Amino acid sequence: MGKSDGSAHEGFTAEERAAMKEHAKELKSAARRSSHADKAAEAEREVLAKIAEMQDSDRIMAERVHAVVKANAPLLAPKLWYGMPAYALDGKVVCFFQSAEKFKARYATLGFSDQAKLDEGTMWATAFALTEVTAEVEARITALVKQAVS
Repeated sequence: MGKSDGSAHEGFTAEERAAMKEHAKELKSAARRSSHADKAAEAEREVLAKIAEMQDSDRIMAERVHAVVKANAPLLAPKLWYGMPAYALDGKVVCFFQSAEKFKARYATLGFSDQAKLDEGTMWATAFALTEVTAEVEARITALVKQAVS
């Protein structure tokens, strides 16, 4: 069935297909690891390698987000999630960094899943646009990450 405006659904974008392929590769890689410690160390190496591949502004922001999460929510374990640096509690993603380049967006995104305890009344933000990680932004990320795992 086509859309009511006459255009046909064209399926997934190239970027979406690439993200799904990355996720399948991540799952296979995780399944091959032996001990829990090996899994955690390898997962963090994969996250750091993914960050190192990013373009300058995305890489700088992702490095800062990684450092803030590690320092302020050490119980979150780094892992790749659809090719993005993510941080999980008991295997479930709590937050992630999506580079601007990933889906050709004009800004990077710091996102939170429904596992994050950010609830504020009946409506709250779960994604934040990032164009630079300043001291003020870093303080806000720190507060959000701490709240997410509280």
